[in-house]
Amino acid sequence: MILASVMELLNNAWPAAVLALGLASVFALILLIASIKLKVIVDPKIEDVHAALPNIDCGACGFAGCGSYAKAVVADPELLGKCAPGGSDTSNAIAEILNLQMSGGGAPLRPIIHCRACQQDKKYFSEYSGIIGCTSADAQPNVQACAFGCLGNGGCVRRCKFDALHIIDGLAVVDYEKCTGCGACAKGCPRELIEMVPFTQDIMMTVACNSKENGKNTRSFCEVGCIGCGMCSRNSDLFTTENNLARIDFENYELTEEAQTAMDKCPTGNIVFRGKNAPAPRPAGQKPAVAKKA
Repeated sequence: MILASVMELLNNAWPAAVLALGLASVFALILLIASIKLKVIVDPKIEDVHAALPNIDCGACGFAGCGSYAKAVVADPELLGKCAPGGSDTSNAIAEILNLQMSGGGAPLRPIIHCRACQQDKKYFSEYSGIIGCTSADAQPNVQACAFGCLGNGGCVRRCKFDALHIIDGLAVVDYEKCTGCGACAKGCPRELIEMVPFTQDIMMTVACNSKENGKNTRSFCEVGCIGCGMCSRNSDLFTTENNLARIDFENYELTEEAQTAMDKCPTGNIVFRGKNAPAPRPAGQKPAVAKKA
């Protein structure tokens, strides 16, 4: 009797099993065809370029991450050289993958902070005690006498992924040993004090001030600010003076004897060197160098 019951159950179940097997086969075939038809073919060059990138997704190239930049540079080789953290080594590796020739130049971009006023060099009108951040502090009127200088609240520090910026004695300072040139710090400064410049040399001369005030006002609230006297531009073509502020032409940078003379004669000592192992700037209040008579 038991054997008869089992046989009857099998006789009733096999059509359903065959149907299920048939449906499974049909669905499997549909999925196989779909995977072939809808398959996204990834250019192997994109994968190679992605592997050549530092893969830190800093956004310095202007894209969301290294993966997006890899796709973009393969599609448009004009974007070659946009990876600041990778520098020339990465650019050369990508150029080799894409069978391209790198053009000359290609100096790495690094930040320069146009301020050198430490805590003791500044005058304050009020003490800021609000939300931690330079943008919030900058929104408060007269938080410090200089409306152009470093606020020292660390907005740039918090943006840096590489621990290459620190606030030291009220001033943002770049650690060029760690800096990759991603540019995040420059984007985060509400006073636009940070400029990304081509470092054609390990140590670059710069004007460490951003004040547009006249010389009298600048002297009243900062010991080391640019007073717009034009001494530097009179001594070297590397400098220009406009709107009470000196600036250096970094596109045509060359450290000449005339440029060094301009630096030595700066009345406030705000022409300084920046970069790896850069010499310390002239102390505030120290008189400029005077040429000795023969």
